[in-house]
Amino acid sequence: MKKVGVRLAVALVLLFVARVVSAQEASRSSSWTKSTTSGEGQPRGYVQYQNYCSMCHGEGPGKPGTLALQAKYKGAEPALLDKRTDLTSQLVKTFVRNGVSIMPFFRKTEISDADLDAIAAYLTRNNKQ
Repeated sequence: MKKVGVRLAVALVLLFVARVVSAQEASRSSSWTKSTTSGEGQPRGYVQYQNYCSMCHGEGPGKPGTLALQAKYKGAEPALLDKRTDLTSQLVKTFVRNGVSIMPFFRKTEISDADLDAIAAYLTRNNKQ
């Protein structure tokens, strides 16, 4: 029964992602444009995280990355990446460059190494190490 629930959750996330991509292709809307957040007073990498990651991994309804992590961890780990305390820089970089599950991979021409370094620093700032 658990497997059916997980499969249903994954199917719903995939359906949502397909609808988002379809709507974007149809309208070329601004939901994937870079953030206008200044990041003043924020940790290193905050603006890059907002620009590249928050549309899928941010707070609020309909964020496929957050929904997928909620289904996967069931509260054992925070679904919001910027609230995690267990991420390593290498893990973040590996997932970004190689993708995982429904998350696509990102080339260096899409997210530069410098921006990825900043994102990894931002996501690992709360580590308990």
